Amino acid sequence: MIRTFLSACVATASIAVMAEAQTVAVTNAKLWTGEELVEGATVVIRDGKVTAAGDDASVPSGVEAIDAEGAWVTPGIFSAFSRVGIVEVGAEDTTNDTAAPMSTFGPALQLSDAFNPLATIVPVTRTEGVTRIAVAPGFGSSMFGGQGFIADTSGEPDSITEEKAFTFINLGEGGAGLTGGSRAAAWATLRAALADARTFPARYIASDEGDALGRLDAQALAPAARGDQLILVAVDRASDIRKVIDLKNDSKALNIALVSAREGWIIAEDLAEAGIPVILDPYANLPSRFEALGSTQKNAERLIEAGVNVAIAYFDDDSHQARLVLQAAGNAVANGVSHEDAMRAITSAPATIYRLDDIGTLETGSVGDLVIWDGDPLEVMSAPTHVYINGVEQSLESRQTKLRDRYLSLDVSERPMGFKR
Repeated sequence: MIRTFLSACVATASIAVMAEAQTVAVTNAKLWTGEELVEGATVVIRDGKVTAAGDDASVPSGVEAIDAEGAWVTPGIFSAFSRVGIVEVGAEDTTNDTAAPMSTFGPALQLSDAFNPLATIVPVTRTEGVTRIAVAPGFGSSMFGGQGFIADTSGEPDSITEEKAFTFINLGEGGAGLTGGSRAAAWATLRAALADARTFPARYIASDEGDALGRLDAQALAPAARGDQLILVAVDRASDIRKVIDLKNDSKALNIALVSAREGWIIAEDLAEAGIPVILDPYANLPSRFEALGSTQKNAERLIEAGVNVAIAYFDDDSHQARLVLQAAGNAVANGVSHEDAMRAITSAPATIYRLDDIGTLETGSVGDLVIWDGDPLEVMSAPTHVYINGVEQSLESRQTKLRDRYLSLDVSERPMGFKR
């Protein structure tokens, strides 16, 4: 009986969402399509998909349009690396599902199992215009963090876009420490693990153990080892990055992207030639570790100039402040990146890295993620006035805005006891 009731509730909710995903039209927009800026543009979204976009698009008959009055209109912002929805309170371990240090599993850990779309940080992230998030695992007892996922920030139960979008591997100082204390050990482990995964299930017929991975881990890593899944590699030192390039050149089928890559600028041309994209944080520009002595504010600019596909994220508090990806992109502009490249790095570039062809752009056939802004999206004081995900307008209310509104103009007599002094 309870199960039947819950099923009915889910069905009713699904019908409601479908009903809301009606035709949306925005006119007179300063439109960033994900690739170029178009003045005086119109965007039309029907049933969750963009059906027209550009300065020659027209509003369908009978549809009431929103006049943007020349305001910026962009695809939903894509945070290319975050921990949104898997950490509620950073200081409380029971609410933090980033890593599993006591687990014997590595690649088989599926982070989507821990995602809470109702986490308070999800609407906080959405109200800043971030509609898509890549959520990455941390590292526990293994250099293999597990499977990361892509989700939207609607807060809906079905908000995960790709459950196993990538596998995450640590090949920096941390990876060396997790595999015996040496980079040589880390690379030996990785080569053995890739061999186990490529030959799965053949070598596991007689035994549950491979050279480096158990059966479930080898099965989970197999798509990445065969080039069917993205491999995100956390790495910073130029010599370590060069080893990743060698791995890619030796195994052309592998789909690899780097995370952080603080010294990536040193071998930017090699990265471009190998076709390896980079997800970086422009604020990570100080030599805080030995593997990052070559850090510079010009990393993003130099990588982009060399032809590397660069996506921007915010690493410092990636569970609660992933929304600062916009500020990070603005910081990149202050250090030489063009405004267009910075906008690309938070819209279409992450979608390209994760092979999501219909996300990150506003062109015919794209998913209807759209944001209308009250100013330049990269200006720190700008904010969204409307946010749409899959063609459905989203609430711009969060726990933070509710607290602000509650206490902003509260009469002295109504203040909680602790505030009356």
